[in-house]
Amino acid sequence: MNNIEIYMQRCLELAKNGLGNVSPNPLVGCVIVHNKQIIGEGYHRQYGETHAEVNAINSVKDKSLLPDAEIYINLEPCSHYGKTPPCCDLIIEHGIKKVFIGSNDSSQEVSGKGIEKLIAAGHNIKTGVLHEEAIGINRRFYTYHKHRRPYIILKWAKTLDGFIDKIRDYENEKAARISNEISRSLVHKWRSEEDAIIVGTNTAVRDNPQLNVRDWSGKNPLRIVLDRDLRLPDSLRVFKDGQSTVVYTAQEKTDTDDIEYAKINFDEHLVKNIIADLYNRNIQSVIVEGGKMLLDAFIDSNMWDEARVLVGNNTFGDGIPTPVIKLPTVCIEDIDDNKLLTYRNSTT
Repeated sequence: MNNIEIYMQRCLELAKNGLGNVSPNPLVGCVIVHNKQIIGEGYHRQYGETHAEVNAINSVKDKSLLPDAEIYINLEPCSHYGKTPPCCDLIIEHGIKKVFIGSNDSSQEVSGKGIEKLIAAGHNIKTGVLHEEAIGINRRFYTYHKHRRPYIILKWAKTLDGFIDKIRDYENEKAARISNEISRSLVHKWRSEEDAIIVGTNTAVRDNPQLNVRDWSGKNPLRIVLDRDLRLPDSLRVFKDGQSTVVYTAQEKTDTDDIEYAKINFDEHLVKNIIADLYNRNIQSVIVEGGKMLLDAFIDSNMWDEARVLVGNNTFGDGIPTPVIKLPTVCIEDIDDNKLLTYRNSTT
């Protein structure tokens, strides 16, 4: 890895710090280098606040060095007025002539315009530095703008013998634990990083989940529950703690302070109907957390991008079988006595 790639790698590391806080904006990190020494760096910390380039430039103690410096950004700097002024203008204002960019912005507001503006102002631009990695870190952002839908993550836990739940008396018997404490904390971390989380009617009734972030520090995702016939009792925890919740239903019902009842068509295109509504809500990523019927619906519709399957160190002997993905794993990780299997859908 050469120096240019090393500095861009640092941009990517910085950008990851914004995960869960900057959506619907992309993850961006920025590094400023003078005479092969980093003199400033920053990242986009919070949606609506200053961008990575602004934070990096503000961190430079001696601004007189900037005209002879190089700036590295994993994503094309913005050229339009949004929540903040254009970052291109700031780079031009400080005369930073050498600009290294990981990937172009895919949003309609920017998409090449930032690079064009910098070139027109006489700046030396190099694009495509660690391009694949730069695209990967903003896969939620690119999926939303390219495919006009959120990035879809499927998640479930299964036993060593391939079951996601026991056959049980749902009124009197709680769900059996499959994953360990470390894995459960990891799941809460994942929730803090995504815009929304969705479960089906049976999962809401049988498991009575909270679908929030408790074993990690971060924001709660938007909770989404399917309830076609409005049979979910008000006593469920998803309706009790003041967290924003959307209920997809085929019926009419008046919203409350924290709960929105969104009417959608529960036909053979249910998954597409859900995804279209999430896109219209500006949701860039969603975790589909169960149950089996809902997970299978997304798999059968080929509407998923990533699957995270936790494998516990136990067996049930019988029960509800795991959903099946007919693709090889891209990664297998040990989590104490559990394993995490990751799949990516290359066909979407």
